[in-house]
Amino acid sequence: MYVSEANPAGYNTAIHLNVWLHLRDIFEYEGVQVPIIEVEQLTRTFNTRIAVNNITFGVNEGTIFGFLGPNGAGKTTTIRMLTGQLRPTSGQAYVAGYDVLTQRDELKPCIGVVSEHQNLYERMSARENLLFIARLYGVARQRVDEVLEQVNLLDRANDKTRTFSNGMKQRMVIARAILHRPQVLFLDEPTRGLDPSIAQQIRNLITELAHDGMTIFLTTHYMEEADQLCDSIAFFNQGSIVALDTPEALKLAYGQRSVEVSLQDGSTVCLALDDPVEGMQLGELAAAGQIQTLHSTEATLEDVFLQLTGHAVDNTK
Repeated sequence: MYVSEANPAGYNTAIHLNVWLHLRDIFEYEGVQVPIIEVEQLTRTFNTRIAVNNITFGVNEGTIFGFLGPNGAGKTTTIRMLTGQLRPTSGQAYVAGYDVLTQRDELKPCIGVVSEHQNLYERMSARENLLFIARLYGVARQRVDEVLEQVNLLDRANDKTRTFSNGMKQRMVIARAILHRPQVLFLDEPTRGLDPSIAQQIRNLITELAHDGMTIFLTTHYMEEADQLCDSIAFFNQGSIVALDTPEALKLAYGQRSVEVSLQDGSTVCLALDDPVEGMQLGELAAAGQIQTLHSTEATLEDVFLQLTGHAVDNTK
C-alpha cells in the first residue's frame, strides 16, 4: 500500500526493477510473455467518492490492451495514476519495472501519452513542435523526420500546426508521444471525432507500433475498434474491473449463439441455438422447407459492454 513517497513500508523499488528485467530476459529466452504493466489493488478516492476501486491486472509486453467502460467509470483516472500524474490512494502499480509513485522521473522516458487534449504549439510548424520535444528527451534530430514520415505528415513538416485538420493534429500528438520510442504508449480515445479514413490510418499505426514491440494501453468508446485492435480487454464500470479476457473469449462468455434465418416468404427471424424451444422451431422450419438462407451470428463487444455495464455505448463524447 502506498503511504508516502518515502515508501515507509521499506519496499526497495530498485530491486523490483532489477528483478523485473532479469525475469524478462529469462522468460523471453523461454518464449514466455512478461507483464510490462503490473497493477495490484490500485485505488483512488476523491474525498468520499471512489473513482478507482481496488483493481488488479497485468498487461503483457508488446500487446494492445483495451480498457473499456462508460463515461465517468474511472478510465482516465487510472491512466493518470499509471503515468505518474496522480497519486494512488492505495495499492501498487509498476510500468516497465518502475513504481508509478516513487520512480516517476525514471518512468517518464519509458512511456508516451496521448490524452484527450491536442495540446500542440500551434504557432510552430510540425517539425518545430517535434524538435522541441526531441531536445527535452535528448533525441537525435533525424528521428523527427522519421516520425513525421511514420504518421504521413512529412510533406507538411514546415506548416504551422494551427493550419492542420483535426485528424492531422491527432497524428501529430501521436508522433510526439512516440518520438522517444517509449516502451508503453497510453492512448485515451485516439480516434474520437475523426472521419473513418483518418481513424483507420491511426488504427493501422497502432497495429504497426505493437508489431514493433511497443505495448499499447488503449481506451475507446468504439467497440469495433477494440475488437479489431486489442489482444485483451478489461471492461471497467463504477471504478471496478467487471471482466477481463480476449475479445473472442468475452463474446463467447457473455454472448448467445444464434442464427439469422431468411424464410421463403421474405421474412427474417433470429433464433437462439442454445434455447431448446427456438432450436426446435429451427428444425421445424427446415423440415417444412421454409428456409431460404441461414447466417450464424455472434455477440458483439457492444452487446458485452451493455450486459456488463448496463450502459449503451456512447460514441458522441
